Order: sequence, then structure tokens, then C-alpha cells
Amino acid sequence: MKSKLKLLLKILFTAGALWFVLQKVELPRLRESLAGADPLWLFGALLFFNLSKIASALRLNLYFRAIGLRLSEGYNLILYYVGMFYNLFLPGGIGGDGYKVYLLNRHYKSGVKPLLQAVLLDRLSGLAGLVLYAALLFAASDYAAMIPYALPLALLAAAAVFPVAWLATRYLFVRFLPVFNTTMLWGLGVQLLQLASAWCILKSLGVAEYQLEYLTLFLVSSVAAVLPLTIGGVGIRELTFLYGLGWIGIEPSLGVTFSFLFFAVTALSSLAGLFLLNRVTPETATERSETS
Repeated sequence: MKSKLKLLLKILFTAGALWFVLQKVELPRLRESLAGADPLWLFGALLFFNLSKIASALRLNLYFRAIGLRLSEGYNLILYYVGMFYNLFLPGGIGGDGYKVYLLNRHYKSGVKPLLQAVLLDRLSGLAGLVLYAALLFAASDYAAMIPYALPLALLAAAAVFPVAWLATRYLFVRFLPVFNTTMLWGLGVQLLQLASAWCILKSLGVAEYQLEYLTLFLVSSVAAVLPLTIGGVGIRELTFLYGLGWIGIEPSLGVTFSFLFFAVTALSSLAGLFLLNRVTPETATERSETS
């Protein structure tokens, strides 16, 4: 019942946010920009997005290896895509991370706590990269000039990201400290690929001006989408672009179109997990697990 109530609230919040946004934008312009998006650039966005997910899976496997769980990269990638499918298309269940923890603990007896720590740190390393890039782009954008002390605060936030992450790992997750540097670098690479995907969507829409501001809002909306308030971040991204672009005097229809297209790229990529569900049994792994 609790799970169903949470799902219902997510659906209501998502629908309400979308309804609100659609009342505030020019719908004919929204439809025109969606219909006119360049498919070649959209393919580039799809390619970079999936490269980011492959990099994310490689990063997660480093955390698994830190707890003594050895999975082949191929099996881990399959499991990662299945987790993406669970997160987006079955949001009322245990979620993609919960599914991975359940499956790996059931078959490899790795322990629920170490597995939870691994997937949590995987998320946090991605969030660290998001915050770093968001702070740097914000500092270079028009937004920094509009807010008193925004520039030094943004640079301070960027400088503090990795020291804070290292201290948290050192004192809360010490067994993962040996892979800290490598996973943080992978995290930066993941978010750079996501930015490349977002840039391709901007090119598909013919956005030539304020690209820096669009990308800043994309990263800010990605940070906000981490909060489990909507399904797949839908609604949160659109609200971010609605108010973020309006703040600097830009009509937000293209920003909302951008967020719709990014969700389409995400959904299409996550759908691949549906066709991999029958390959997540341990027999598909090419290495035996070694747990400690």
C-alpha cells in the first residue's frame, strides 16, 4: 500500500507539473520545434547518452569489485540496462538499484549492506560530477551576473565537491577509498558525455544562442531530478527550463521541447533493458563472483 501511494503521488506530481508548464508555453511553437528537430543530431544525442550509460556501468563495476564481487563487464552492463528499465517503466516497484541489490545478494551472497553502499556511492559519484560541471557552467553563464556573490559561491562549490566527497568516503565508506580517484574520474566522464548528448539535442533544435545557459539549466535540472518526486525526472526538468529561461528573458518553449526530447532519448535507451530481462541470471556472467 505504501509503495502504491508513493507511485500515485509521483504520477500526480508529474502530471500536475506538466500541466502547469504546458499552460505557460506557446503550444504551437512547442509542436513546431518537436516536429522540426533534426533526426541526425538526435541520433548523436542517443549515441552519447548510451556511451554515458556504458561508462556508468563500468564505474559501478569498480565499486562492486571493491567489495569483492567480480562480474564480467558484459553481464554488469546488461544488469545496468535492466536497472534503467525498472527505474523508468516500473517506478512503483523496488527500482533499478533495489533490483540489482536483490539479485546480486540472492545469487552471490555479497551482503545487502555492501551492495547498497556500492550503488549509493555510484549515484553520489555521478552527483559530484553533476554539481561540479553545473557550478562551473553557472559561473560562466549570464546567471552568475544576475545574483550577488554568485560567481565566488559557484567557484567555491566547484572547488569543494571532491574534497567533500573524499571526506565522506574516508569516514563513511572507507572500504571504497582505494577506488575513489578512478570512480570520480569516471563520474566526470559520464557527465561530460551527458553534456554532449544535451548539446546534440540543442543542435537538433537549431539553438544557436544561449547554449551555455541551456546546458547550465540541463545540469541543474539533472541535480533536481535526483529527488524522487516525479517519474524519471519528468516535470522537474520542464519546470527548471520554464523558470530558468524566463529569468533571463527567453521564451521557454524550446527549453521545454529540449526536456521532452531528452526524456525520449532516456526512455528509448532504457527500453533496451526490457529485451535483456532474460539475460540477468548468473549463468550469463563470464566470471565467477568472489565475495569477501
